[in-house]
Amino acid sequence: MAVVAVVSRWRNRIFVGAVSLVVVVGLVLVGSAIHLLPQLRNPFSETTTERSGPVLLESIVQLSRYEAASGNFQVVVDISSGGSLLPSFLEGSDTLFIGVGTDNAYVDFSQLKGKNVYVSADHLTASITLPPAQLEAAELNVQESYVFAQQQGLFTRVNSFLSGNPNSQQAVYELATKQIEGAAAKSALIVDAERNTTTMLTSLLQSLGFKNITIKYT
Repeated sequence: MAVVAVVSRWRNRIFVGAVSLVVVVGLVLVGSAIHLLPQLRNPFSETTTERSGPVLLESIVQLSRYEAASGNFQVVVDISSGGSLLPSFLEGSDTLFIGVGTDNAYVDFSQLKGKNVYVSADHLTASITLPPAQLEAAELNVQESYVFAQQQGLFTRVNSFLSGNPNSQQAVYELATKQIEGAAAKSALIVDAERNTTTMLTSLLQSLGFKNITIKYT
């Protein structure tokens, strides 16, 4: 009889606990429906992240520098020395050096500020103002560069053999590098870099949902 009484008491407790749980859940649902309690969040609902101007600006600045275009150049360096009263076959030299190298153009994003990026309230229009593209220092490919022709006077050859001039080769390389940089400045490398940067940013913004995109360069 004692065992039956204990089982009966536990059965009553379980029943009362279940009824209490149902009542509490019902009160929570009713309170949420009439806004007395915070709205219950649907764990399967979609969330929307706002694309604000500062966030977009921060993402672009993190790119720091965009290498937008690269050009290969070949220049001819003509170096002549002499000028004394002796004829050229005795003193002086003429050298034709073919310099081969590359130069890159880039757009610097690191200094962009809030005023450089505009995002409309509906997040469909974006405008970005960038600094103009710049050229890096040219790099000479010494393995592909070579002396095309060289003519030296007799005394010059003898003097070069006796003393030597380790700086002369470096001077030719530096002159060739400067000519490559000059050729890059006159080329369409800057224009290509800005066009490629515009294409990259436009594609990026379109993937974020923007429809009207303007990229400008100061």
